[in-house]
Amino acid sequence: MFQKDLFNGKKILVTGGGTGLGKAMASRYLQLGADIYICGRRKSVLDECANEMMNEHGGNVKTISCDIKVPEAIEDMIDEIWTDGPLTGLVNNAAGNFISRTEDLSPRAFNAISNIVFNGTFYTTNIVGKRWLKEKIKGSVISILTTWVYSSGPFTVPSAMSKSGLATMTKSLAAEWGNRGIRLNAIAPGPFPTKGAWDRLAPGDKGKGMMDSIPMKRTGELDELANLAAFLMADGCEYLTGEIVTIDGGQWLNHAGNFYDMLKGVSDEEWEQLRNMIKSSNESDKAKRSV
Repeated sequence: MFQKDLFNGKKILVTGGGTGLGKAMASRYLQLGADIYICGRRKSVLDECANEMMNEHGGNVKTISCDIKVPEAIEDMIDEIWTDGPLTGLVNNAAGNFISRTEDLSPRAFNAISNIVFNGTFYTTNIVGKRWLKEKIKGSVISILTTWVYSSGPFTVPSAMSKSGLATMTKSLAAEWGNRGIRLNAIAPGPFPTKGAWDRLAPGDKGKGMMDSIPMKRTGELDELANLAAFLMADGCEYLTGEIVTIDGGQWLNHAGNFYDMLKGVSDEEWEQLRNMIKSSNESDKAKRSV
């Protein structure tokens, strides 16, 4: 689909690049010639992912343990990357989310999502962007959103609020930084099943009825998302900036693309069961973190 050397000489950072969507995008950039940096909070997962990708595609993948909620940690990471030369691309993929009735959310639960998705993504974009501006380097940023930014996000309000903010950031900085060679675009995926997200958004059998809302009657393939990310990052479409591109099999046109229908009738007892399943998944994830 793409020429094999499309990203030769490019250096791309993918946040949350060790699993799921981030891993798929990083792998495609590597396959097409880029030097890749992936960051996250679980160093062992990052290292395993990097080795797997290099065994499959060759090339260079470097891993950095970084908590993007902490601006100083991002500065240190970017200092480390810049010793190899400046980045040419950034993919804001790191995120967190889980389903919950909003009245059940504590301030801590809200911040657990917004501090990563909203604050962390802005910190990373601004820190990288300032370096590009200072050094008069062209750069491209892709942020992963959701289709909820077009409608609403019942039962995922912290994520919906944060992703909507990132949609505005994408459009605003595309206008503000466009005359200095920096592009910002975003991808709004529909259902792309990955273990980490699915354990928190569709625990148990809650995702079974989702196909009814998707005109194409299937979920997305990771290769399809990776191909879109490659197109948006490539130099050949440099006139494209400030856009949100949806890839969801037509779901949000047919349906709001959120969790309302799936969760509107859940009883108190069922919510307790769902919370316990999500908590178990979170505890398993935390046990693997290095930062």
